[in-house]
Amino acid sequence: MGPTARLIRLSTPSRIVPGLVKGRHLARRASSTSQNPNKEAPVAHHHRPPSHHHHHVTYSETDDAVPWLAKQPLHRLSLADLVKHGRPPLSAEALLSSARFTLSLLPIRLAHRIQALRNLPYIVVSNPNIRKIYNNYQHSLSTLLPWQGRTISNLEDEIRFTEVLAELVQTHTDTIPILARGFLECRKYISPGEVTRFLDQHLRARIGTRLVAEQHIALHYSSSPHFDPASSPTPCPETPGYIGVIDTALRPASTVDSCGSFVADICELNYGVRPEWFINGSPETTFAFVPTHLEYIITELLKNAFRATVENGQSKSPVEITIAPEPPSSVTTPITLSPPSVSLGAFNKDHIQPLDDNAPGVTIRIRDRGGGIGPEVLPHIWSYSFTTFSENEDDPPGAWSDDALSVISAASSGGSSIAGLGYGLPLSRAYAEYFGGGIKVQSLHGWGTDVYLRLKGVGRIE
Repeated sequence: MGPTARLIRLSTPSRIVPGLVKGRHLARRASSTSQNPNKEAPVAHHHRPPSHHHHHVTYSETDDAVPWLAKQPLHRLSLADLVKHGRPPLSAEALLSSARFTLSLLPIRLAHRIQALRNLPYIVVSNPNIRKIYNNYQHSLSTLLPWQGRTISNLEDEIRFTEVLAELVQTHTDTIPILARGFLECRKYISPGEVTRFLDQHLRARIGTRLVAEQHIALHYSSSPHFDPASSPTPCPETPGYIGVIDTALRPASTVDSCGSFVADICELNYGVRPEWFINGSPETTFAFVPTHLEYIITELLKNAFRATVENGQSKSPVEITIAPEPPSSVTTPITLSPPSVSLGAFNKDHIQPLDDNAPGVTIRIRDRGGGIGPEVLPHIWSYSFTTFSENEDDPPGAWSDDALSVISAASSGGSSIAGLGYGLPLSRAYAEYFGGGIKVQSLHGWGTDVYLRLKGVGRIE
């Protein structure tokens, strides 16, 4: 994959690229904003009218449903949930079961986000960018409400439901840069601490919402009734090791090398220097994880390490990446997924405890000689409003920076800069922690930084 393709994929994790929806069942309905990103999206119902047995949901009905749905408990999503329907190609019954599981989660998740946006100060929600995200959530909920209270019982229903999911994923593609722009414009009315708290919760919730939708879309396209992986609007590899968007034999060393080449290209463009890296430890390690999440995290961590190395005049000191698998526990029984030809969708969920400390995972250490993180910067590295990158000499580190606006715009149009929004680290941590992992940073000021990324897999899948 060339750097340009990788740029598109990495600027928004797992993004859906408009125009890929060319399948027999998913007509392309990307809004006009995909051609013209500056044009405000029409927020009122541009989805296909529901079939005759769905009633049309108005915005007032959506409004009424929010408080009730937002009181329902959120199901804590695990990697086990996402693979429980079995290895593709799924049988029609397993596919319907996956659709019903997806429908049981999404309306509640969307309502929780709408409620959280409503709880922001009114003047903040009135900002056009934040209002746009609010309208997007309202719209997506209005497309799901007609499905509530009825069972997805045949493949025609499942096809229509998958169309709704594809539109939902498309609608929320640029949520992060748009919210970022909105909060920067509202910085007089909301403190950086409040922004960090809101975004932390919001972006974690968004990870699960996108993942559960993308997983069903990928299972749809890789299953017998609709087999057409090339038409899937979300990543849908035909490799046998994949279950939907999860790679059951993901090799972190390969991800480090491909992301390293991409980040080194950006460095060369910006600085005229190409940092080097090497991998030690156990590079042959594999585990079950979401590749797009790992790509996002590794890219962000390497951007920081490479940038520090170059700016500290240490380009000749390669960044060292150590991969250490966690020993699989003798207690956990491997999960056996029967080959599809024998028994479609057979799978024993009870064998997996993905958030248990025994779930096999991997720790990756990224060590650089970039001079470490200054003590004045260290307390701010997990704040979403913080960026160390500022053209303006007068801005103190950690200040709201107007330059971040232009960086965000670049990020949303698929451009990339080696210095980021300051969203890279906290968002990477959100991805790592989502399934029970984490990121720890150890800085030796004046020398360099060690970043420890721990990821938990889904147990052994055989």
